[in-house]
Amino acid sequence: MSPDRDASVSEGSVRDGNAREENAPGESTEDKSAEDKSAEDRSAQDGSAEGRSAKDGSPREEGGSPTEGPRPRADCTVDGENRIVIRLTAPAAPATATASAPAAAFRPRLLLRLRPPKGRPEEVRRVFDLEPAPGQDRWQATIDPAPAFAEGRWDAYVLPAPGEPRRRLLSGVRDLRALLTDRAPDRTASPLAVRIPYATLDGYFAVRAWLHPTHAEVDRIRVADGGMTVRGRLFGAGLDTGAAALLRRRGKGGTVREAELTAEGEHAFSFVVGYRDLLGAPGGSAGPAVWDVFVRPSADAPRVRVARLLDDLADRKKVFVYPATALDGLHARPYYTVDNDLSLEITAG
Repeated sequence: MSPDRDASVSEGSVRDGNAREENAPGESTEDKSAEDKSAEDRSAQDGSAEGRSAKDGSPREEGGSPTEGPRPRADCTVDGENRIVIRLTAPAAPATATASAPAAAFRPRLLLRLRPPKGRPEEVRRVFDLEPAPGQDRWQATIDPAPAFAEGRWDAYVLPAPGEPRRRLLSGVRDLRALLTDRAPDRTASPLAVRIPYATLDGYFAVRAWLHPTHAEVDRIRVADGGMTVRGRLFGAGLDTGAAALLRRRGKGGTVREAELTAEGEHAFSFVVGYRDLLGAPGGSAGPAVWDVFVRPSADAPRVRVARLLDDLADRKKVFVYPATALDGLHARPYYTVDNDLSLEITAG
């Protein structure tokens, strides 16, 4: 349930699973920011040709058939050092096994591939050895934090044996409690590398990855008094003279509105955005619009997108729904994009 409009809204309290995934009003194809369009291409609604459900509702697999036995399922744990341990049951013995090369000689491997944009070939893959794990026919792979994953969505497969088709992994139990441990800026490496295992819409196992040289993390958003107050932390840079919050209107022209930023130490910050200030922005519009939120660490520094990445949610947009504020026949509310970036939408009342 969404909180009352004047309630203090923390990042851990607003989870509305009934919210629909859709573009914010005012987000036409040409008005979407580059990060939203690229993210939609990468995710393809988690329904690529390999990921869409068949008519009976069961997921499709590469080379899959009803005679191949149960689909492999991946359980995972993320530990305090940001290692991902993936455990799965070995698939059936490969059909290519012979007397000179028995099935026992084959060791399955784990494949993660970066999901390409629509219409483009698959190019980036990483393969991991699977080691025997406790339990019958169980295998596991440990994925260390380095080297970092390229940003995007990574689909997971098991490679049973040479010559055998890869099989996409269903999502099992995901223990992500370690991702909720607080991360202070002085304990986080730069660039900031984030990996969150999740289940796709069709129930497959995947990993969402971000890789940011600098990052402005939302800690808390409070919606009240005709605006929003944002508190956060800066990673990969320090706050200095000339620091400010910036809101850029999507679309041609890209009007930028500056808001005062209060530094609370070298990395922590807060700022207040009054919704009426955006309606009166020079070159802006009094009608529906989408404003993307940034922090400028210092007078000459490049702006840094404000987002929420450091927890266990790979897709925040459908889960966190903030209350709308009515003003002059319009409604304004903060929301998260498909990349978990913070934006502000103004819609018709």
